Formats: sequence, C-alpha cells, structure tokens
Amino acid sequence: MTPFLIAGLLVVAVLVVWVALQNSQAQGRTQNVEKQMSELRRDLQTMATAQAQSAGQIAAIGQSVTQRLDSVTKTLQDGVSQSAQIAAQSQSAMASELKNSHQTLGEIQKQLGAVQLAGSQMSQATQTLQDILGGAKTRGTLGEIALERLLEDCLPRDKYETQYRFHSGEIADAVICLRDKLLPIDSKFPLDAYRRISGEGEEARRAFATAVKNHADAISKKYVLPEESTLPVALMFVPSESVYYELLMTSDAKSMPLDEYCRSKNVVAVSPNTLYAHLQVILMGLQGMQIEENAKRMQGNLRGLQNQLERFSDTFVKIGTHLKNVNQSYADAEKRLEKAEDTLGSMLGATGEQLEVEFPEQPVLPAVNKQSA
Repeated sequence: MTPFLIAGLLVVAVLVVWVALQNSQAQGRTQNVEKQMSELRRDLQTMATAQAQSAGQIAAIGQSVTQRLDSVTKTLQDGVSQSAQIAAQSQSAMASELKNSHQTLGEIQKQLGAVQLAGSQMSQATQTLQDILGGAKTRGTLGEIALERLLEDCLPRDKYETQYRFHSGEIADAVICLRDKLLPIDSKFPLDAYRRISGEGEEARRAFATAVKNHADAISKKYVLPEESTLPVALMFVPSESVYYELLMTSDAKSMPLDEYCRSKNVVAVSPNTLYAHLQVILMGLQGMQIEENAKRMQGNLRGLQNQLERFSDTFVKIGTHLKNVNQSYADAEKRLEKAEDTLGSMLGATGEQLEVEFPEQPVLPAVNKQSA
C-alpha cells in the first residue's frame, strides 16, 4: 500500500469517527431542545392563562379609568368655564386697581412735592435759626429763659432768685433758696464745641470735652462758696437733651467720663428733664421744711397755752384756798355762836330766874352748804 492510500484511509477513519461524534452530540442537543420546548409550552400555557385573567382585570380597570376620565373631563370643563369668568373678573379688578393706583401715585407725587417744598422751607428756617443762635450771648439768653421757665413751673417765686450777685461780684443765673442755704445754677453751656462734633469728628469731640471741663472748673470756682451760705455743690444746666447725652457718653483724654469729672468738681450736670426731676425733689424738701416750721410754730403755741393753763391752775388753786378758808372761818364762827347760846342757856337755867332780856332782832343767816363751799 502506498503512503497516500494509508493517509486516505486514516482521513476516512477520522471522518467516520467525527461524524459519529457529531451524531451523538446532535442527539443530545435534540433531547435538550425537546426538553426546553416542553418547558416552553408549559410556560406558554401558564402565560396564556395569566393573560386571560389579566385581560379581564385590564377590562375592568379600563372601564373604571374611562369613568374617572369622564368625571375629570367634566370637572375640567367646569373649571375652565369658571376660570374664564374669574379671569374676566380679575382683569376688570386689575384694571380698576391700576386706575386707582395711577390716581394714588398722582396724589403721592403731589404730596411729595408739598413735602419737598415744606422741607425746603424748614431748611431755610433752620438756617435762619442757626444764624440767629450763632452768637454765644443769644444762646446763653435762651438757656437762661429755659431755666427760668422750669423754675417758674416747679417752685414758688420766693424760693428762687435769678441773676443773683455774690459778694465776690460773680452773678449766678439762678439760685434756689433752701432755708439758710443757696443752690447756684449756671446755664451758660459751651454749645459751640458741641456743634463742631458733627463736622470735625473726634478732634472736635476732644475739644468739646476740654470745653466742658473748663466750664465745670469755672462754675466750681465762681459759685461754690460755702462762706456765702451756698451748698457745697452747684448745677450746670445743659439746655438740650442731645447735648446732655453727648456729655454723658464722652470721656476726656484720661478716659474719665465728663459727668464724673464734673462731680469731682462739686458740679452736677442736668438737662431740662433731669433738672425738672431735681426741682420736684427740691419742692418736696421745701414742703417738708415748711411742714417742719409749721410744726415748730404749733409746738410753740401749744407751749404758750400750756404756760397759760399752768398760771390759771395756780390762780384757781389760790381761789379754792381762799374759799376753803372762808368756809372754815364761817364754820368756826357758827360753832362759837352755838357755844355762846349754850352757855347763856345754862346760866339762865342755873339762876332759876325768868329774865327777860331784850335782844335786838338778828338777821337769819342762810344755811351753809359745805360741799358747795
């Protein structure tokens, strides 16, 4: 045999074996396919049954959804019609509101014009007032007037005096008379330094602190005069609440508050409101002093009445003594008269004689009431 023949036989044998193997594998695959087909048929039957059931449910759901859609459609149609009516009403109301708003804006513009005019006039008036108050003398005069008005409103006229002159020649704007003591008040506050604060800032505030301290030193030196019967304290009248607030909030270069520095100099800073409160307290003190004086006067009157009663009691005792002596003398005289009558009767009885003795007719004495005597 030739090698080619042997090789052909081997190839044929290999082909036969391969075909056999392929047949056996094909049979196995066929069995698997048949098995899978049977399982698929069962699944299809189950799915068909489930689909039939689902078809009934879907039909019911579809009917329910249809009914709901009909209801929603009707509601939407009603809502659309109502929305159209509401939109028409809203457009009418908006048109009316826009018309009213245009009218209101016109009135506001007119009012703003009037406000701007009034503001311009007020600015001019403020400038005029600042020009008028530009002088320190004018501001001092206004401070004195404000102080005098507060004193008039709170105290009796005889309890204070304005423009009081001390023996040293210094003149206080006002003094309050507290029995034998005087409380000086100064109203010439340095407002120029305060006015510069808004424009110059911290530098002006330091200048303001210095001016207030110098003013407090001057008040303490000129008006706190115990040798002239003043109290050891004086009041510094600040004619503006804003200035008084600035004074309370400002400290000097040593971080010492200005009001504390003033108190260290026996000077108390007061604003119109705080001065009013101080004056009310002083008025209560003056009323208490008046009540005390009235009580002392009444006590003196009662003491005089007591002395008069004591003198009357002495005189009454003397009169009683005299009446008692008179009564005693009368009783003694009556006893002696009775003894004399008894003696005379016994003498006549002893002699046994009937003597007719003519005695002058004696007046009948009244009966003596010893208790009333």
